[in-house]
Amino acid sequence: MTQYRVTTLAMGRSIIPGPELYWMNDFDQWHPLTFQAVLIQGDGVTAIVNTGPAADLTPMNDGWASFLGEKARMERADGEFILDQLAAHGVRPEDVTHVILTPLQLYTVSNVLAFPQAQICIAKRGWEHFHTTHEHPHDNRSTSIPDDILVELVTTAWPRVRLLEDEDEIAAGLRTWWSGGHHRASVVVEVDTARGVVAISDSYFHLRNVEENIPLGINENMYEILDCYERVRRTADVIVPLYDPANFERHPGGVIA
Repeated sequence: MTQYRVTTLAMGRSIIPGPELYWMNDFDQWHPLTFQAVLIQGDGVTAIVNTGPAADLTPMNDGWASFLGEKARMERADGEFILDQLAAHGVRPEDVTHVILTPLQLYTVSNVLAFPQAQICIAKRGWEHFHTTHEHPHDNRSTSIPDDILVELVTTAWPRVRLLEDEDEIAAGLRTWWSGGHHRASVVVEVDTARGVVAISDSYFHLRNVEENIPLGINENMYEILDCYERVRRTADVIVPLYDPANFERHPGGVIA
């Protein structure tokens, strides 16, 4: 059985209101988020889950500030841009074999075209939703896949786009399943490691969401969220929420397995 090395990489940090993180909770609090990409390596596979926000954070931050206020802006330290983080781990853009996007947002897709050899893995449900929905209260086309990236994905990069089924296998020991809940393109990425199954997703922001069964506040379907949490608690040995700052306390240096 393939056993992968899994490392989470900080892409920047922000804060969000309590009810956005924990449904109908913490109305008077703001909670920290650390946005992350995850590097998965083993048996000829060099995969990343998400590609981080663009080099210029201004457009994304202006959008966030317009509805959450100035304190919600993302801050990114030197060396936290995705290409810098990968270089620090000895990974060049052309080494990446797979990019898994979950969900489709500026903080996940902005650098997807930087990886010229990678298969680009997107939930089929999310892709179909993007291309068939005109108006949606949560998913804005320009902040899901910007036009310049979209043009490449449906033209020159199209041969590398892989639309994931609800249950799919990307490589031996590397699987995805559609979780929904947060966005239509949200998936759980399961990785076989020496520590057991690592479950990576944006359908839970903090570990507390899953452990205490507190639904994500910014969810599109609570029943999908609760089903996701039940399955993850049942099948995962290590749970990796893609925005939990405590990942780096639980896993020093970001090394999960």
